[in-house]
Amino acid sequence: MRSTTIRVAAATLACFSVVAAGCSTKSKGTTSSGDAKTAKVAFLMPDEASTRYEQHDKPGFVAEMKTLCAKCQVLYQNADADATKQQQQFQSVLSQGVKAIVIDPVDSTGAVSLVNQAKAKGVKVIAYDRPIPKAKLDYYVSFNNEAIGKAIASSLVQHLKSANVSPSSGGLLEVNGSPTDAAAGLIKKGIHEGLAGGGYKTLAEYDTPDWDPSKAQQWVSGQVSRFHKQILGVVAANDGTGGGTISAFKAGGLTPIPPVTGNDATTAGLQLIIAGDQYNTISKPSEIVAGAAAKVVWGLLNNKKPKATATLFGSPAQLFTPTLVTAQNLKQDVVDKSVGGKPIATAAQLCGGRYATGCSKLGIT
Repeated sequence: MRSTTIRVAAATLACFSVVAAGCSTKSKGTTSSGDAKTAKVAFLMPDEASTRYEQHDKPGFVAEMKTLCAKCQVLYQNADADATKQQQQFQSVLSQGVKAIVIDPVDSTGAVSLVNQAKAKGVKVIAYDRPIPKAKLDYYVSFNNEAIGKAIASSLVQHLKSANVSPSSGGLLEVNGSPTDAAAGLIKKGIHEGLAGGGYKTLAEYDTPDWDPSKAQQWVSGQVSRFHKQILGVVAANDGTGGGTISAFKAGGLTPIPPVTGNDATTAGLQLIIAGDQYNTISKPSEIVAGAAAKVVWGLLNNKKPKATATLFGSPAQLFTPTLVTAQNLKQDVVDKSVGGKPIATAAQLCGGRYATGCSKLGIT
């Protein structure tokens, strides 16, 4: 199977550098050029259940800010899936005098009041990964979440059809993300689009609180008892919920394991693909959006309006194009690819222990 890349017309990468010539216009603001060079900037992430924030998003943002502004200070906080904690962190960085806040909200609805507090103080707010639909933002940076959902779902349908799995023999489960996460809502919408017209009915679906893999596992365990051999496949919205689904199948003695989707290309998710337990994932290197967010911040600090390649919920946005990954293109589009001079994932990271045989079969060494 050839690599499948999601095409999003609105998400062209033109004008990636927001301070490039022709990409900026003066906007109202109070930050002087001198202040910008020593500004405090907050980077507020939502949870620690996904390793991406600590391992990729934070380092990517900090590194790009350092390149753009050597004397700027990044205040990093992680809310550990606690909306109240994130509110406290938001107010804390405001009290420390930040000039801009990049926030990946735990609760997209609850974050509206936080945005309003910042705007009242003249602080720029950039939503990151997860949108804040009802807030007036300075910018939104993300991969295209709706396209992600559509890609993983349509890929699963195509796989089942290629394997001659009859729609009359059962149906699919859908394990969505957190109900308080607007990005999860976009992924869910895309999943529904990807399944529409595919011929496979949805047996049941579930919105996973806080994206918690253990809650996904618990729900899927109940569906195994309920439907058992009728489960033809599962559209899971990320690698965590996909991993929880696979654990439920193994604990329930369901063999062979129906194909399961994922998203984020985590080490665990990629290893499940290598082992043959997970069917697909989405490669969306966090360093790409983290670097873009830093460029947006730097432009706004210098009273320059970043050019948008899209508009989402009324806010200017930059939406990047991710890549669908299966066993067939994992080596080509993950192991052999680099972002910022570093491989997305290395054979050393993926191929230890019980994954060595699978890596060998896929030519990953």
